[in-house]
Amino acid sequence: MSVTTKEIRSALERLALPDGGTLVSRDMIRALTVEDGAVRFVIEAPSPQIAGQMEPLRRAAEATVAALPGVETVSVVLTAHGPAPKAPAPSLKVGGHPKPQVGPLKPSGVNRILAIASGKGGVGKSTVSANLAVALARQGRKVGLLDADIYGPSQPRMMGVSGRPASPDGTIIEPLHAHGVTIMSIGFMVEEGKAVVWRGPMLMGALQQMLGQVNWGELDVLIVDLPPGTGDVQLTLCTKAELSGAIVVSTPQDVALIDARKALDMFNTLKTPVLGLIENMSFFTCPDCGSSHHIFGHGGVADEARDLGLPLLGALPIDLDTRLAGDNGTPIAAGEGAMADAYAKIAAGLVEGGMA
Repeated sequence: MSVTTKEIRSALERLALPDGGTLVSRDMIRALTVEDGAVRFVIEAPSPQIAGQMEPLRRAAEATVAALPGVETVSVVLTAHGPAPKAPAPSLKVGGHPKPQVGPLKPSGVNRILAIASGKGGVGKSTVSANLAVALARQGRKVGLLDADIYGPSQPRMMGVSGRPASPDGTIIEPLHAHGVTIMSIGFMVEEGKAVVWRGPMLMGALQQMLGQVNWGELDVLIVDLPPGTGDVQLTLCTKAELSGAIVVSTPQDVALIDARKALDMFNTLKTPVLGLIENMSFFTCPDCGSSHHIFGHGGVADEARDLGLPLLGALPIDLDTRLAGDNGTPIAAGEGAMADAYAKIAAGLVEGGMA
């Protein structure tokens, strides 16, 4: 007379587990079959780690069933139940040729896009962008900061944030956050110290991605830190995005103003409103004697703003603490003091004027 599965389970009920219960009560018996005296079943442990400790129990179960009347052979396999392997996250490729657009690009939930520009490098445009973003956030605005300086991204260092943004589906990019500001930079997507060697179409594609594929959320204003000059990124932003306006940063010296005028002319040509000018490195206050020195000249940006009928939004001095704060990843506007107050004043003017 052949053994029954009921008799087998009843015998296995007598094998107690070290942490309580039995193979049957803990529902570890799988695929139990009986055929012409041949018994086969699987013991499924809850994890590979536990399975590694259950070999003595497997042998005991095999011996217990083999002793039953009517059993000719016994085969017991020990396996483990584990979590299903996670599918690898889709890879996110940044750059490449831009995709066709139906109309001007404006991220969902973003109220205004404000570009910070300069005619030439070295005038402190990125420092102004970072501190203005933080100052606006301290005014209670919901602020995003897009580092569009593809070849020389500096916002990761200035804002003190690093790491590769997540992309669960390989399309939507989750930005990073610091000092109350939502941040995206090509610097997060490439290895530090690695040059970005791209032609114009790839720059345009990357800018399109960072505008349209980033989960910016609800923002009052998205500040775009443009590269210096009048190149592909500026052209793409002004013609492909719904840009609310631009602010031009310059030092007061004549060489800087020559290039600032070119940036102003570019925005005029592209029908992008210029909201005002900021004079950076306007003066230097000696920490020893307290006197002010106009190292790069005096009043050049103010004169330019007056001639063009544009507001001078602020005049910022050369300041060692501002440079140190940026290098250390905590913008000066995030703290207290004269420089934080200067940026807060510019931010308040933008808010009151409905520009941010």
